Amino acid sequence: MYRVTLFCDGLPTIAGADAARDIAKEFADHRQWHDRVSCDWNGSRLTLSSVNDFDESGLATKDEFSDCIAAHVSNYEGAKITVASISPV
Repeated sequence: MYRVTLFCDGLPTIAGADAARDIAKEFADHRQWHDRVSCDWNGSRLTLSSVNDFDESGLATKDEFSDCIAAHVSNYEGAKITVASISPV
């Protein structure tokens, strides 16, 4: 099992809190192969953390996070997602 933590910087400030809530719900409802998902907005950065049994590089989770951002944030151009950490659980 891997805990993957991702950061997304560059989102519009006004969209962050709603995006965090919507993305957490998206993972809970439609991406159930992830466990212990959290998505938080700190005022300038969106942070997604999840546990799964397949993503030792974080790239698959990054791709899914990107898809969710595109679906839930109307003005996401210029946003950048980075893999912050991956740790065995």
